[in-house]
Amino acid sequence: MGGHMTPEEFRRYGKQVVDWIADYQEKIESYPVLSRVAPGEVLAGLPEHPPETGAGFEAVLADLDQVIMPGVTHWQHPGFFAYFPANASGPAILGDLLSAGLGVQGMLWATSPACTELETRVADWLAELLDLPARFRGNGVIQDSASGACLVALLAALHRAGGGSPPARAGFGGRRHTVYISSQTHSSLEKAARITGIGADNVRLVDVDPETLAMDPAHLDALIAADVAAGAVPVLACATVGTTSTTAVDPVRAIGEVCARHGVWLHVDAAYAGVAAVCPELRWINDGLAEHADSYSTNPHKWLLTNFDCNLLYLADPEPMVGALSILPEYLRNAASASGEVIDYRDWQIPLGRRFRALKLWSVIRWYGAEGLREHVRTGVRLAGELASWIEADPGFEVRPDRPFGLVCFRPRWEGLPPDEADAATLRLMERLNDSGALYLTHTRAGGRVLLRMAIGAPATRDAHVRDAWRRIRDEAAAGP
Repeated sequence: MGGHMTPEEFRRYGKQVVDWIADYQEKIESYPVLSRVAPGEVLAGLPEHPPETGAGFEAVLADLDQVIMPGVTHWQHPGFFAYFPANASGPAILGDLLSAGLGVQGMLWATSPACTELETRVADWLAELLDLPARFRGNGVIQDSASGACLVALLAALHRAGGGSPPARAGFGGRRHTVYISSQTHSSLEKAARITGIGADNVRLVDVDPETLAMDPAHLDALIAADVAAGAVPVLACATVGTTSTTAVDPVRAIGEVCARHGVWLHVDAAYAGVAAVCPELRWINDGLAEHADSYSTNPHKWLLTNFDCNLLYLADPEPMVGALSILPEYLRNAASASGEVIDYRDWQIPLGRRFRALKLWSVIRWYGAEGLREHVRTGVRLAGELASWIEADPGFEVRPDRPFGLVCFRPRWEGLPPDEADAATLRLMERLNDSGALYLTHTRAGGRVLLRMAIGAPATRDAHVRDAWRRIRDEAAAGP
């Protein structure tokens, strides 16, 4: 062993790996959802030093079963209700395998034209499926995550705010630059402000409606006006469609009108919920995009059956982004790029190198078609609605309203307990449920209270799994705090 794997060996071991994955999918319910290993346990099962001589692939698969699998939390388990879904489907897995097998590095059009042009096409396919604005067509790019997308958007916004000057000059010419988010905005926006040099201190927190948790456009307007009066340069505001905590939806149109008045870049983060617009009845979430959004991102790798990582970032005008990110050393110069007739997606992202990620999204859309994608999203919405109705009917629980997607936030009432003790009891309940191995929940805090989050959307989750989860939650709560 130790030499290059021959095509015949790859064929033999590859079949074993595909069988292993298929077996895993068939028996996934037999695993506890949440890994039960202690910190350092997987590390202790791995040799401290690398092997001097190679071993057969059977040894790799044996270690996978014995050492790695006990440390895996099973995101595709039908009882996984934590965070948001991280869908992995057969077509996407095979698309990723094809990408790995081709080994393409698609930094330039010239380094593999198909990598670039397939990405352009599937980005437009998704824009059509979601009924996104026409000005996004031809201007979509696959990023690693919504965090990467918001960083790219912020760099583009800085470039535009600077009149086309490079955004990385120390001190931004001595002027303070500001970014606008709410308490419900994803933390990646603050991280992006740190990375770009704007700094966390210049991230302005906009008030939210106390009931809906949606951003208050009037307060945004006041903050921007005050910052301008103080000599600052407002750069970007982020509106969220489907916040991480409760799937609150910011009023994109009203926020966009404020941004337009002040010349502020509007980035819309629809990481989780944006793909729901594949269903016509949910396209209300697109309100205001056509008129106001400078950039928009959503994650097929959450709820649209495409395994991680696959974020789609759309730009109304890609020029500020390319201006901010394009650096052309001699070794990247080539005739195709110089012609201006091709896209080099290296200028649309932070890294230089890029994988052939379009293959898995292409595989998913071709396999499922629009009908299959809609059915998957509708199933999640329906199951969440049924769960919410059961919780509403139980006097021992209360459920948060405003739940248009696949997330339900709720808590036991714990009658007689002060709020702090009730919150602690809710967290203990969650820990007991997660320790059972049958399901996995997370929590959030809204309205000053701890809530359990149950996010429905795994491909394997069916009606029976949601009913069983609710029975376990109710029975465990009945046992007391």
